[in-house]
Amino acid sequence: MIKRIPVSALKVGMYITDLNNDWIPHNTQRRRGVIKKEDTIEKIRRMGVDYVYIDVSKGLDCQDSEPAHEVDRRNESALQRAGEQTPGVFKRVAVAEEMVFAQQVHNQAQGLVGNLMNNVKLGGAIDIAPIHQLADELQSSILRNANALSCLGRIREKDNYLLEHSVNLSVLMSLFGNYRKLPSEALHQTIVGALLHDIGKILTPDDILHKPGRLTPEEFEVMKAHARHSRDILKATEGIGELAIVTAAEHHERLDGSGYPEGLRGEEISVYGRMVAITDVYDAITSDRVYHKGMTPTQGLKKLLEWSGGHLDAALVKEFIRCVGLYPIGSLVLLESGRLGVVIETNDEDQRLPILRVMYNTRFRMPITVDTLDLAKPGTQDRILSSVDPEDYKIDVRKFLV
Repeated sequence: MIKRIPVSALKVGMYITDLNNDWIPHNTQRRRGVIKKEDTIEKIRRMGVDYVYIDVSKGLDCQDSEPAHEVDRRNESALQRAGEQTPGVFKRVAVAEEMVFAQQVHNQAQGLVGNLMNNVKLGGAIDIAPIHQLADELQSSILRNANALSCLGRIREKDNYLLEHSVNLSVLMSLFGNYRKLPSEALHQTIVGALLHDIGKILTPDDILHKPGRLTPEEFEVMKAHARHSRDILKATEGIGELAIVTAAEHHERLDGSGYPEGLRGEEISVYGRMVAITDVYDAITSDRVYHKGMTPTQGLKKLLEWSGGHLDAALVKEFIRCVGLYPIGSLVLLESGRLGVVIETNDEDQRLPILRVMYNTRFRMPITVDTLDLAKPGTQDRILSSVDPEDYKIDVRKFLV
């Protein structure tokens, strides 16, 4: 049986199955195995982890524990409660209409951020004017129909993570900022900061930045410096606002002080830093990377809830869930009919009734003719039972998003 235990209860002889620390990018500790030394426990404590998961069939048990399925049940209940309110960004045009423009903006964004980073790496200055224009175009697309860019954000290649992450983070911050009704200038600056939050990685050695396996503790310290580098580069750039700099500088800070580069705590972190920490973690843990298989969107939301209070702002996490919906774009869901569908549009009126693209029958374990299903359409009898992992059915959800 898999159980969750507090780190304070860890003992030599326990078998760890999950360090529960995906919020730490490039974490260096081995993820699973038997604890053989007290030194290993101390390393885990220093990482700022509150709870880990153990397999009591492979190692020592613990009285101060909770079955993993109970944790998941509680997270699912919290997710449902957090998503009871309707999303805050409403559609103005059809997603098919907006997709044409969104595709252009998305491609432009990746090219612009990539060229900018290469230019700065070669010693050139940041031309900020195109970034400001791009931020405005991303925001315009989100306001017309957020589903278009959200769909494109789920169609990703793990070998192009750095650029896609920067673009998708700006989309998520635009969504989140609109939901929270940020003033237009503040929203614009947070989008700019999200686009450029990883600019400091140009100073990270390539053998560390693109290492396919775990980083050593020494390499991780080098990697962590990118947040400070981003702040310094943006501070030296004319035309960059203070909120953009703060957004980039604080995206790895955590409420309990376990983040970096400054180890800020609680209210020392700006509301923009707390917002971007949530969107950054969510995008990172739901993305496939060379060394990391991404979670499903729903699994990612549950983890945000689990890490709330200690690492992430609990109130803002709940707002983010209401913003992206109970079943975010790209979620694979199981219907009462036994069919599987990919969420391609959220529902502004009822988050439980998105628009799906159905393609598989679980009762017969076989593909079916692809069809679009609007669960909110009068007369539709089917309803969502749960989200499921595409890996269980060998389904590539990206093929059904556009």
